[in-house]
Parts: sequence; C-alpha cells; structure tokens
Amino acid sequence: MEEKTTFTTKEAAKQLGISTATIYRMEKRGLIAAIKTPGGQRRFTLEDLNNYSIQSRNIKGPFDPSKYKNIIAVKETNINYQIDTIPITYTTEKPFFSKDGIEIYNSDILKINCIQENSIDLIVTSPPYNVDIKYNSHNDTMSYEDYIIFTYQWIKKCYKFLKSDGRFCLNIPLDKNKGGHQSVYADITTIAKKVGFKYHSTIIWNEQNISRRTAWGSWLSATAPFVIAPVEVIVVLYKKSRKKTNSSRISDIERKEFMEWTNSFWNFSGESKTKIGHPAPFPIELPRRCIKLFSFVGDTVLDPFLGSGSTLLACLKTNRNGIGIEIDKNYCLLAEKRLNTFFSAQNQNSLLL
Repeated sequence: MEEKTTFTTKEAAKQLGISTATIYRMEKRGLIAAIKTPGGQRRFTLEDLNNYSIQSRNIKGPFDPSKYKNIIAVKETNINYQIDTIPITYTTEKPFFSKDGIEIYNSDILKINCIQENSIDLIVTSPPYNVDIKYNSHNDTMSYEDYIIFTYQWIKKCYKFLKSDGRFCLNIPLDKNKGGHQSVYADITTIAKKVGFKYHSTIIWNEQNISRRTAWGSWLSATAPFVIAPVEVIVVLYKKSRKKTNSSRISDIERKEFMEWTNSFWNFSGESKTKIGHPAPFPIELPRRCIKLFSFVGDTVLDPFLGSGSTLLACLKTNRNGIGIEIDKNYCLLAEKRLNTFFSAQNQNSLLL
C-alpha cells in the first residue's frame, strides 16, 4: 500500500497526537504549514508533519503548544522554521544521460535525491497543466485539489535546490476552463509564496495560438459567457536575494535582446507536437530567453519537468550547465536524441572550420 502523504486537519492532529484546535493555533503561529485547497480546506503534508515533530524536540516544555504559552513564545524565537531544515540524503543515482555539463535523470522530482541543496542558479520549467494531456507516465486529470497539493510539493522541493540568489521561471497557463474554471496563475503564485519564494515579475507569452472559435458559453447573452485568455505566463520568482552575486557575473545578453525581453510581453510561436514527438513541448526560445536574462554564463539550470529536452538545448546554446528531470523513459530518450543531434551538428561545423 502506498504511504499516505497528505492529511486533513483531523488526520494531522491524530498523526501528531494533539487536538484539531491545537493544529489551528500551530498554523497561525507559523509552527506548521498548511495548503489551502480551492474549497478553503487545509491539507498538511507528511514532510511538514515530520519537520514539526523533529523541531518540537528542541522546545523545552510540553509538545502541545496550547499550554504554557509564555514558555513556547520565548523558545520559538530561537528556532528556524524554514522549509529546508531537513537536509536531503544524497545518493549516487546515475544520470540517464551526461555530456559536456548536461545531465538527464529519469526520475520523479518528488523522489529524486541526488541533486544538492543550494546548488542551482536558475530553474526554468513548464509543469503539467492538468488539462487531460495524454502523457505516458503522468496523470493529467487530477482533481484540482490534488493538483494544488502536487504543485506545493514539487515547488517546495525546487526551493531547496536553489541557491539563496537563485531564480525560478515558471511557465503556466493564466487560467483554465477544462473541467471547471480555475485561476491557475493566481493559485500557483500563492503556493510559491507560501513555500518561501519572493515575487519578481510576470511575463505574458503570446504563443500565437488564438482559437478560431467565435463564441464561448452563452451566445449573445449575459447568461454564462466565457472569457478566454489565448496567452500563457512566465512567473519570475527568486529565493532570498533579488540581486544575483553568487556566479561568474559574465553576461551574454545583447543590447537588443535586453531591451526587448525586459518588456513583459513576449511574442513568438509555440512548438509543434508532431514535429517534436511530445504531447506538450515548449519552444527552445522560451528557456533561451529566461536563461540569458536571469542567469550568467556557466550557471547551472534545472528543469524538473524536462519533457522533450528544450531547456537543456537552450543551455547548450548559451553555455550553461543543465540538469533535467523526467519521469518518463521514452521522453528521456527523445531528449537524448535531440541533444545528440545538436552535438553532431556542432562537430560537423567544427570540422568545416
């Protein structure tokens, strides 16, 4: 039987051996984190419950913080309740592919344990949108509540991987109406802030894929019209320091690129599913812009949902180190094939010089 990883308030209280009222007080004081579902219900992860159990051992006094409040209030000021207090146990997990500073891991972002904490300069990724895309190894039809919990868990893992001045470029939809209207961008940004990320900016990406349908919802009526957003967004976040100093400080961005890309409306086409052979590829241009704008030459870039490998190809084109995590072996093979094609073209060009 698979281990339970999320708990309701009642289940969390039972897990810790305290009352539900105490759970609410703990959350209010910042002693334990809770995820809010779209319906406003609290969910607690197993990792957060375990973190609290370990941290509570450092508090002299009763386990239940509802008692002896003055003692707890004094003691808790000396405790760091950041989310990355529990170090990852590193293993010698071997990469699926490794060449010239580029690595692919055929693994799950929630389970991988071979990437060091505080080692990544930039994360660029486009996670599953939960809109019933037919991936080989991922359920893209979760309930929205489960999707929110899944999002919290993987973003929390990414937070640990980033350096203190690391950046996070997250490509997500503005909203969705398949399976019910949901404010995806607002919800995921809120989750990232709860994990600890700080907000930098939002880039609007017009992928030039405007629907040809002329009517949504109720035709010529205020009964129930749909308002569709034919754009996606790239949320730009950072971990602790907005200014990046822990790096080579070597920029490769050109003046024209800087002027154009610091305008928060990007206008370029999406990628063809048929051409790439993946159900939801994104164009190399997207990670290329993020990499050149938000990292320096020689930095390490991570994509926890690698898919067809676009982010790693962008790393090669911009002289960055790249790490990709992909749960599906067939997609790892696809990314490997695209990388090897790039290496072959490089070799041929060098022979012609």
